[in-house]
Order: sequence, then C-alpha cells, then structure tokens
Amino acid sequence: MTLNAATVASELEAANQVGDPEADELVAELIEKREVDGVNALFRTIGTLKPGQDLSTLPERLAEFLRGATAPPPDWSEADVRAAESFFGRHHGEVSMLQGTVGLIGTYLSPTGAFTLRSTGRLGGVEGPGRRLSQSSRLFIDMGDKDALRDGTLAANVTKVRLVHASVRQLHKKSGQWDYAKWGEPVSQKYTTGAACVFSTQIVQAMRNLGVDVSRSDADGFMCAWHYVGHYLGTPEKWLLPKDADEVERLWNQERDKEWKKTEDGVFMTAQAVEFYKKFFPPGFHDAFVAMVRVALTDKYADMAGLAKNLLDEAGKPLAAGHKIASGLGGGLFGGAAEKTVGVNPYKETLGIASKAFNEVEKYALTHDQDDQPQMHQELDDNR
Repeated sequence: MTLNAATVASELEAANQVGDPEADELVAELIEKREVDGVNALFRTIGTLKPGQDLSTLPERLAEFLRGATAPPPDWSEADVRAAESFFGRHHGEVSMLQGTVGLIGTYLSPTGAFTLRSTGRLGGVEGPGRRLSQSSRLFIDMGDKDALRDGTLAANVTKVRLVHASVRQLHKKSGQWDYAKWGEPVSQKYTTGAACVFSTQIVQAMRNLGVDVSRSDADGFMCAWHYVGHYLGTPEKWLLPKDADEVERLWNQERDKEWKKTEDGVFMTAQAVEFYKKFFPPGFHDAFVAMVRVALTDKYADMAGLAKNLLDEAGKPLAAGHKIASGLGGGLFGGAAEKTVGVNPYKETLGIASKAFNEVEKYALTHDQDDQPQMHQELDDNR
C-alpha cells in the first residue's frame, strides 16, 4: 500500500523518525574502517545493478548489500516501464533541466533539507557548487536514458545515492550537531518522500506553468519512474509515491505548505546554484532563466527561495497564459522585437537554452576532474 492523501500527514510524521537501517549499518562500518574513499572509487566503476553481475572486486559487505538491492518494486510491470519511457521520450531534456534547477530549489525550501545539504558541504567548500550540482543532476539525466529502467543502470545510480544518504545520517550522528528532537532523523524517509514529490509532481506543475503540455498518461508515467526510484532509495513500500499522478498531486498540494518555508540556508543554497548555472548561459540570458524559474515555481515559492523579480517574468506571465502583448519590454525574453501572439509559448526558447546549459554542467564536471558520481562523506564538511 503506497501513500495517499488520506494518510499522508500521519505517515510522514512517522517517516520523519526513520532512516534506512540496512544501508545505515553498512555505511557505519565503512566509515568506521575508513573505507569511504575506496567505496567512492568503486562508485565510478559500478555502472549497472542487475542479477548475476560480477561484484567480486567489491568489499564483501558492500557486494552483499548490492546483491540484495537488485529486486524491482513488488508491483513493477512492463506497463510501468513503457509508461515512464513514453514520458521521457517526449520530455527528457526539459524535465531533466527542470529537476536540476526548479526541483533542487524546491528541496532547498524544506528547512531540514536546506540545513542538511549546507551542513554537509554539498554546495560549499573552496571548489564551489559545480561538482555537487553535477552529482545531484546525474540522476535526473540518467532517468530518461534509453533502457535505464531495464538494464540496471538507473537502479545502480539510485543505489549509490542511497548510500550517500546513509553516510550523511551517520556523520551527523557522529558530529553531535544534529538536533534530533527538532529535525527528526537526518535524511529521513519523510525527507526522501518529500523530495520525490518535488522532483515529480512539482515538476509537472512547473511544466504546465510554463505552457508545456503534459498528458495525463505521461504524468502517470513520470510518477511510475519516481515510484521506481523511491524503491531503490530504500523507501519502504508504504511510503512510496503512488503511480497515479492525480493522487500524488493531491497529497503534495495538501502537504507542501507545511513543509516549505523561507530560511537563510535555503536562500543561500538557491543563490549559489543560480550563480553557478550563470556561467553556462549565453550573454544576456540570466534574467530570462530566473524569470522562467520564477514562473515555474510561482511567485509565492520563488519569493521563499529569494529569487529576485525582474521585468521578464512579469512580462512572460500573460504570454504563457495565452494573452497577446508586445514583447518589447526588456527587448523580449531574448532581445527579439517580434510581437508575441496567442499560441506562442514565450518560454519554449528559454527551456531549450537552459536544457543545453544543464547538460554542459555534466561536461564541466567531467572535464574539470570533478567526478559526476555521487560521493559518500568520511567526515562532516569534508567537501567530497
């Protein structure tokens, strides 16, 4: 039985006190034996996770864990795979970018999430946010890759993230800095489920806010993909997102305002991420990108994130709604003087350019010796 709108409030309260005992036990041992660097090196070589794969070069405890992590969700079917593939076949580029920008900003609106990420140096340190953003974004790109839901590649990458989450829990436990009474468990099942909502139904809402048509069947397919991801993140079945897009949207709309607040950590994380992406944009594009993110999130949540208003997002709103206005304000989204008319999505070009820039983040990581694989931590604030 997965989550539903009737039970989500009580279930999330319970989930806030729960980590991932199996992964936590493994990672506690790896940290104790100071084997994290070796495991991170192995992460670069584990490309797939499927039955029968040779794991003989791994530490036996880790190999045993990975063998046990190969099973798909109990109710997983070929129809679910096809539904997810249909969604990504239409929306892979734009949805990957929106998850890595709008979605990540959404997770920073969770006070617990923003504090957790900032306290582990995920976007901090002298290297800046580049590697951390590329590591986070790797999952979003992988989700839509050909056969990723069939050949074990997505399962492998999600399982690596699962172990990273466990390392964060263990390091906070060791640090003595975590307020369990206030925050619950670090990277709790509640946090994981909330993040899944942000990266799934919140992104569908963002796409529609930007005038992107997402069919009901495609939205269901996207929920199927996140049901699958949640399973490999170690989420118990009772806290997995349902595969029904309408139900996920209902429960998230019901809970979102309980979870999202403006915090100094969240504003800091958002500003650092937006500034990093700026270097990949063509000249003059930054304001259009921020305008797109504001419209995707809506003013209420964009203000929480500390995203500055500019002339372009105010000009773009009626355009996206289908009204006819001139785009001369601010030179149009891209300096064009042409009149925008009904039926023209003013964000189409923005989405395309931002999607291209998002893929450049991955290239940046790989060409600047900034590994784009998830990395575990040996010590809090070690900037791995």
